[in-house]
Amino acid sequence: MQKAFVMPKNWQRFARAGIATLIAGLVSTQVLADDVQAADLNVCAGKDELPYSSENKDGFENAIAEVIGKGLNRKVNFVWWNDPRYVVNAFLDKKQCDVVLGLDASDPRVLTTQPYYKTSYLFISRQDRGIEIDSWNHPHLKEHNFRIGVLPDSPGKVMLLQINRFDDMFDYFAELTNYQSTRNKFVRIDPIKLVRDVESNYLHAAMVWAPEASRYIRDSKVAFKITPVKDDAVKSNGEKVPMQYEVVMGVRKGDSALKQELDRVIKEKQGEINAILEHEGIPLFPISKKAI
Repeated sequence: MQKAFVMPKNWQRFARAGIATLIAGLVSTQVLADDVQAADLNVCAGKDELPYSSENKDGFENAIAEVIGKGLNRKVNFVWWNDPRYVVNAFLDKKQCDVVLGLDASDPRVLTTQPYYKTSYLFISRQDRGIEIDSWNHPHLKEHNFRIGVLPDSPGKVMLLQINRFDDMFDYFAELTNYQSTRNKFVRIDPIKLVRDVESNYLHAAMVWAPEASRYIRDSKVAFKITPVKDDAVKSNGEKVPMQYEVVMGVRKGDSALKQELDRVIKEKQGEINAILEHEGIPLFPISKKAI
């Protein structure tokens, strides 16, 4: 929704002043605008969150941030976080950074840009096993001896509960967290683990979020069967469980000026952004017209 224009706080002072003061004020305002344009772009990013980002700046979101910075003609500084639970309230809202990449388009905590890509969850299996799964309605997934790996707090966990398979895979959830309790604590699970467990035949298949697993699938010496999950999953009450998401950047609520600039650069640099994502191996879907 378009924000209403708000007059600068010092407008009345300008109006009361004489012509000379008004001109001086306008010149001063232009200098401030130039300073803002030339200011660094502070990007919140995970310090150890590959394949998204890392302190070595070898994540694909590091690369996308640099493309955005060039489009804005601003130097990019990365502000590193260790716990994703506090990125918005402890970093973005407190002006430690200006923008966060990789958010869901419906995130209520921030002012969101237009989406810069859309992708999905993937079913992955070893190609030599001949497993063909493309939906949570597939009968394989309901077989109690079929080991399907998913991450905690993901749509996959929701669906395991829906098809009464959660108890069958409870041991795997415990292994993923190294038997640590996740109650009121962030326990990072490296997404490469699911890929490795499929490689080794420890799992028949896994459902992974494409952005966090595609790099490892791409670089694997094992041939994978990779299938985007059909967006037809529902709970027993009919509620949809989305498998495809549009990904946005987020700025502080009220920072409509930066949002508009980011929207402009996303549109201008979409080809470069897509090239980074495609090199990563992330399948891309058309972004909805209403989002654009």
